[in-house]
Amino acid sequence: MESVVKSPVMLYTEQTPNPESLKFVTNKMLYRGTADFREAELANEWSPMAAELFKKDYVNGVYICNNFVTITKNPELDWSQIMLEAKEWIKKYVESGDTIVKEGFAEVMEEILAKEEQERYSGDDAEIVKKIKDLIDTYVKPAVESDGGNIEFKSYDKGIVSVILQGSCSGCPSSTVTLKSGIEGMLKRMIPEVKEVVAENG
Repeated sequence: MESVVKSPVMLYTEQTPNPESLKFVTNKMLYRGTADFREAELANEWSPMAAELFKKDYVNGVYICNNFVTITKNPELDWSQIMLEAKEWIKKYVESGDTIVKEGFAEVMEEILAKEEQERYSGDDAEIVKKIKDLIDTYVKPAVESDGGNIEFKSYDKGIVSVILQGSCSGCPSSTVTLKSGIEGMLKRMIPEVKEVVAENG
């Protein structure tokens, strides 16, 4: 039997616009899609990796997307105290081949979101919401993912679009600028009904 030579796991860190979040980038695909864990309960159910990270007292949030993990830390600690330990831990976990996010997580998240939307929108609003979501998915998400974050559509009401900032975007000082100058400007141009974009931190 031939032994399979595993390529070594490479890992480096990248700053994000949010000083409390650090992006740990690997050379492996960890999870196709976005998995945002803001509390241990959801992580315990769906992500063994995030659940283990939440056991560390410095972890306040775990965001897994494609080939990176963004950790949002406890503000009382400095990255210089915890970065190396977090980096080693993530490297070992990825090397172990253990489950990162369980099968079915994406479907569960989609179901929850779709159900909420069906209950909320009808007629013209449903059509506008679809356009807004398409624009966010196509233009906004790829840009913020490179910074270790994510933006999800939350709601639309009388011309006001609410979005949720996740990963490094959550609580990030520069995300307000991105939101107002970039996203709001684009949505207003493409969808005349949109008057304003407001954000909530995820």
